[in-house]
Amino acid sequence: MIEKHIVLEDIDSVIFYGVGNAHLQMMKALYPKLRIVARDNVIRIMGDEEQMAAFEESVEKMRLHVLRFNSLSEEDILDIVKGKRAKEVPEGVIVYSTSGRPIKPRSENQLKLIEAYEHNDMVFAVGPAGTGKTYLSIALAVKALKEKTAKKIILSRPAVEAGEKLGFLPGDMKEKIDPYLQPLYDALEDMIPQVKLQDMMEKHVIQIAPLAFMRGRTLSDAVVILDEAQNTTPAQIRMFLTRMGWNTKMIITGDMTQIDLPHTQKSGLIEALHILNGVEGIGVVNLNQKDIVRHKLVTRIVNAYEEYDKEYKNNESFNKN
Repeated sequence: MIEKHIVLEDIDSVIFYGVGNAHLQMMKALYPKLRIVARDNVIRIMGDEEQMAAFEESVEKMRLHVLRFNSLSEEDILDIVKGKRAKEVPEGVIVYSTSGRPIKPRSENQLKLIEAYEHNDMVFAVGPAGTGKTYLSIALAVKALKEKTAKKIILSRPAVEAGEKLGFLPGDMKEKIDPYLQPLYDALEDMIPQVKLQDMMEKHVIQIAPLAFMRGRTLSDAVVILDEAQNTTPAQIRMFLTRMGWNTKMIITGDMTQIDLPHTQKSGLIEALHILNGVEGIGVVNLNQKDIVRHKLVTRIVNAYEEYDKEYKNNESFNKN
C-alpha cells in the first residue's frame, strides 16, 4: 500500500481542517478509497494511487484558497473537488482578514498609497489618525509575504515616551516595549491567524522592534514599516532609511499633528520629507480627513482640533505683532 505525507505550508491548519475537523471528515467522505490521517499541519494518506493523486491536487488547491482568503467552506471544498474554476480575488482587494473580510483601499488617497507602493521602493504615508496608514501598510506587507515577493516583515516604531521612564516599568525589555508596539500587533492579528502569527514571530519571519534596535542592521528581502515616524529625530530616521537592503520595500507612516517630541527637538519626518522631495524611487502620499475610516466622530474630532490649531496660531501671530 502506498503512503504519502502532505505538509500544509504557510496556512493555519485549524482553518483547513474546519471546526471539529468537519472539513477533514468531508474530505474523507469524498475520497472513500483513501485512509486519511491528519496531525498538526501534516496529512498522511494511504490507499488507491489514482485517488491519492486526485486528493493531493485538491489539497493543494484548498491550501492556496486558505492562503488567499483566510477561510474555507464546505461549498469551497466541493467546488475544488468537482474541478470548478478557482475563486478569483476581486480587483482592489489586498488581503483577507482572519474573519474573511476583504481588506482594500476605501478612499482615493488610500488607493494612491497602494499605487505608490507598487511603483516605488520607499513610500511616505502622511495623514491624521484613522486614515488607514498603518493598517494598509501592514496589509501590503502581509500580501508580499503570502505571494513570496518578500521573505519577512519588519515593523518598527519609536518608543518616544520611553527614555528614562522605561527603566521604571515592570518586566524585561520586551514587556516594557510591547505597549508601544501594540497597534502593530493588533493589525497583524486581524490578518494572520493567531497560531500562525505566533509561529511566524518565533521564526523571525515577522519581526517587531523599537527603532533603536534597527541600528547596524541591513534589511534585505523584506517589507519594512516605520510607524509613527513623526516622533523620530533627524538622526533616527536617517539611520532607519539607510538600513535598506536588496529587494526591500519601506513604508514610513506619520501624523504631523501628533508630534510628541520635546518642543526643542525637530521631527525627523518633517526633515526627511524636505530633503528627499523629488528623489526618484520615493513616493509621498498625503492623506486627510476624507480618508478617515474609523468611527464618524473621529473625523469630527480631527476637524475640531484643526480649527483650534488654526485659531491658536492666528491669535499667537496677532499677539506677536
